[in-house]
Amino acid sequence: MLFKVVGFNISRFKCSWTWRYVLSRSCSSSTNKTTLFNRSYPSGFDLKKRILKVVSSGVNTARSVLQNWVDEGHKVSVPELRFITRQLVKRRHFKPALELLNWMETQHRSHMLASDYAMRLELTVKEHGSTEAERYFDSLTSTFLRKAASVPLLRCYVKERSTEKAEAFMLKINRLGLALSPHPFNEMMKLYMATSQYQKVLSVILQMKQNRISQNVLSYNFWMDACGELSEVESAEIVYKEMQSNQNVEVGWTSLSTLANIYMKAGLTDKAILALKIAEKKISRSTHRPYFFLITQYASLNNKDGVLRVWEASKAVNSQMTCANYMCILSSFVKLGDTREAEKIFEEWESQCRTYDIRVSNILLGGYMRNGSVGKAESLHYRTLEKGGCPNSKTWEILVEGWIRSQQMDKAIDALKSGLAALKHYDWRPSPSIVVAIAEYFEETRNFENAMEFLKTLRHFRLANLQVYKSLLRMQTSREESPQDILDMMQKDGIDVDDETSGICSGILH
Repeated sequence: MLFKVVGFNISRFKCSWTWRYVLSRSCSSSTNKTTLFNRSYPSGFDLKKRILKVVSSGVNTARSVLQNWVDEGHKVSVPELRFITRQLVKRRHFKPALELLNWMETQHRSHMLASDYAMRLELTVKEHGSTEAERYFDSLTSTFLRKAASVPLLRCYVKERSTEKAEAFMLKINRLGLALSPHPFNEMMKLYMATSQYQKVLSVILQMKQNRISQNVLSYNFWMDACGELSEVESAEIVYKEMQSNQNVEVGWTSLSTLANIYMKAGLTDKAILALKIAEKKISRSTHRPYFFLITQYASLNNKDGVLRVWEASKAVNSQMTCANYMCILSSFVKLGDTREAEKIFEEWESQCRTYDIRVSNILLGGYMRNGSVGKAESLHYRTLEKGGCPNSKTWEILVEGWIRSQQMDKAIDALKSGLAALKHYDWRPSPSIVVAIAEYFEETRNFENAMEFLKTLRHFRLANLQVYKSLLRMQTSREESPQDILDMMQKDGIDVDDETSGICSGILH
């Protein structure tokens, strides 16, 4: 047995917190910002280092650094600027990347590539929105450049789920003769799938065929997916066969995975498993991603053999497993109810992890609590704390729900305090069922003072609800006290009085 059940005492891991401490912790915050002004750099400090240094400090002055570099007599090449721009984008420094592209367009327009203009438009969307991006697109006079910039702008509309704008823009680029590849059509199908307009996906495919635009793998996958959503399994199979016959398209694991999903939704388990087995043979050993995609699907099919087989095959990839990989395989075995296998994999992760990622242990923790293995869950929580794990919102939610289910309310209340006290580090809102369960516990134990302290905390985090107030009003019924203070708080919180609440108040007043 991996985890020995030990007596758990939450007080070992926390100070003597009160609800007032929870409130005071959540309100404390401080920020410090450092600004980097003009400064000298040592010789050999090249342009890329200068720009990245300034940008990383929080001051977006990439254009001024570049201009200073040129003023100092240094030469700058477009390939060098292109490389620096991509480095900035990789680090999500979009504004300075856009500054460099603007400078390139002003100073070296003749040396820019179509891909530079496409990135320029994409960054304009990120920094200034679609309206400014539209103006930039319209300013491009070359058909070649407009074609390159059209897909990023269309992608913007797709991301916004703006069907009207996307359709209007698609008509525009069709009219301009720019829709000559499958990419804009794929973007439209992505939009229609995201907005559940599956029949329109079939219309896009028809338009591609009429315009003699060849379908690529993504086109076929969207087409099959739409057929599946329309419950047309046979149509999806016909699409798959057409894809197989298309010599310009290589059927990969993604297409077979899509087909397997369609079979799963239709309840055709044997066909789904067969598709996944073929998909396994299509996977290259360059990355873990496809293996864990298939593992998740096998787990959904309750197929333990498939999960184990693909898990073992994934170890052939010549790169280290990530925490996300371990989270996927742990979730699969927990879902399959195989706690022993999950414990073995967790132990493997724990033996090689450099930093303790609490998200990994949370999966096993949740499995234990849902199965009623509260002792194991407590031991695992104790173990993660000893190893430097830092509980997050999910940890506290799992513990609170588990202890409520096992009627260990004191532990549940302490864990809820801990979670709320840490709210400045993350955004968490305990579920209404948790809040009501604790309020009802105070009602059952007739602890009106603690119930009122609890209410103050809930109101601070805007978590109070009608059920909590009803519980307090019922307590006041037995105490024969006026409900007016509580009714005033309800009004301030914007919670309306229903018939049941009015009935409770009538019992107090009469």
